[in-house]
Amino acid sequence: MIKTIIFDLDGTLLNTLEDLKEATNFALSEFGYPKRSLEEIRCFVGNGVRKLIERAVPENCDNVDKCLCIFKENYSENMCNHTVPYNGILKILSDIKAEGLKIGVVSNKFDSAVKELCKKYFGELIDAAIGQADDVPKKPAPDGVFKVMKELGADKNSTVYAGDSDVDIETAKNAGLPCIGVTWGFRDRKNLEGADFIIDHPCDIIKIIRSM
Repeated sequence: MIKTIIFDLDGTLLNTLEDLKEATNFALSEFGYPKRSLEEIRCFVGNGVRKLIERAVPENCDNVDKCLCIFKENYSENMCNHTVPYNGILKILSDIKAEGLKIGVVSNKFDSAVKELCKKYFGELIDAAIGQADDVPKKPAPDGVFKVMKELGADKNSTVYAGDSDVDIETAKNAGLPCIGVTWGFRDRKNLEGADFIIDHPCDIIKIIRSM
């Protein structure tokens, strides 16, 4: 029986793409670098904000660290301008809580932003949320998942992971957890090959949990 579900954040619970694009382009414009399109940003995200900036700046750029600092400052101030939960997410989180499950979030976004976004959009629906920090290696390393599981008192036999990318599938495998791949996020279905389940709507999450 599943007692805990751990979600990815960006592309799984929240559509953050527009705010990520605007913060990235703000940082790029500070150095006169070409701006990036929404579809380019979609392809750049998933491996943490440093990797996002490394992919966004021109090749052989020596201002990655400065650009990253500007990005973080701007994003921290503007990360709720366009960000919204995906349709059906708030209801399914409420339904999951009503079933008595605990809900965690593990993201490659920097930790302070993860906590603030979860608090603003989900409040008490999320029991534990962590992002990338010096003592938490990025996904697909399983460390963040294990940290949330420890905080929630969860074990592998009763925990499932859900995310929208190949990074999430690899994270789940590294943590020894079954994985639900979701198709409404930043990647398409072909990137979800290897997931134990692939779903097209949040309501399918509760069906899977009940069947496990």
